[in-house]
Amino acid sequence: MLELIDYDVMRLVWWLLLGVLLIGLAIMDGTNYGVCTLVPFIGKNDTERRIVLNTVEPYWEGSQVWLILGGGAVFAAWPAVYATSFSGFYLAIFVVLASLILRPPAFKYRNKLDNPKWRRAWDWGLFIAGFVPALIFGVAVGNVLQGVPFRFDDTMRSFYEGNFFGLLNPFAILCGLVSVAMLVTHAGIYLALKADEPVASRGRLVGSIGTIVTMVLFALGGVWVSAGIDGYTIVSEIASNGPSNPLAKEAVAETGAWLNNYSTYPFFLIAPIAGFAGSILALLLVRLKRAGLAYVASGISLFGIIATVGVSMFPFIMPSSIDPVSSLTVWDASSSYMTLIIMLFCTIVFLPIVLAYTSWVFWVMRGTVTEEEVNKHASPASGY
Repeated sequence: MLELIDYDVMRLVWWLLLGVLLIGLAIMDGTNYGVCTLVPFIGKNDTERRIVLNTVEPYWEGSQVWLILGGGAVFAAWPAVYATSFSGFYLAIFVVLASLILRPPAFKYRNKLDNPKWRRAWDWGLFIAGFVPALIFGVAVGNVLQGVPFRFDDTMRSFYEGNFFGLLNPFAILCGLVSVAMLVTHAGIYLALKADEPVASRGRLVGSIGTIVTMVLFALGGVWVSAGIDGYTIVSEIASNGPSNPLAKEAVAETGAWLNNYSTYPFFLIAPIAGFAGSILALLLVRLKRAGLAYVASGISLFGIIATVGVSMFPFIMPSSIDPVSSLTVWDASSSYMTLIIMLFCTIVFLPIVLAYTSWVFWVMRGTVTEEEVNKHASPASGY
């Protein structure tokens, strides 16, 4: 078979595409998670809470495509990662999906009854649907950074030797809080852009405080990684264009190993710099009431924070804490060359379509959500 692109280059391309999809998930659907988390707190009466909900109502269903694309990309391009992570994190994924199930009926049924208790109950359902996924996604990243307790036997059967409560360790919880802080911050700035007063002012306050909290937690995580968390490194030759066999390499755990890439590839420093610079810029812009530019800056911060995890771990995708040799890397955990090529062409076709219709919806639904608009279109049929 004629190879249009080298196998190792294809693996690298799909590592980058996985990062793009995760960043897209954080920026697009992460806004919805953050807004849902804020619903019970940022709106002081039912009308204000309806304003909050109407800022994301036109987009939230479409934004879920990033979650589907991310899961599909892992399944198609990194099947060993998909099988091992979805088996090991089964209960955590179940909790995420169970919480996300609350979101559609909450949007649909919240306004069916003109009853304060009914509506407040659905508001707290939206809080669960936003806060729980944001927290658990961050907790999962924290566990991956520490290494996941799995191993392969000589027939490549995967064995997971952890449990759900073992995932809730201090460092993982810190990563979960980073995730919640950055998404709530992003959502606060979004509300400053899309909502009418006084919700917009509260959004600016959330964005201002959130950027500081995010930077502090992100910095604390960096210090913890450098001083107290074992990273992983490959100590043998590895065929970057060879067959996908994790057991064909040698790898070891080493304190501070997640920082090695920054000396090997200095341009990787762009990621953590973007994480901090984006937050600082967002803080300045939101205080200047430039919410649109602040939202872009917040997106840059999300890109930097998520990219920092990826470039720090490269080429590891899912290291093993109990058997480093079993760790899954960019070079030994991918699908076949043909699968990666087919999926690349599908991505080239469909990703621009997703970006185009998302941009179109945002353009059509541009403008501020006002109290008059909400009251004008309020009806039991709308649900929100």
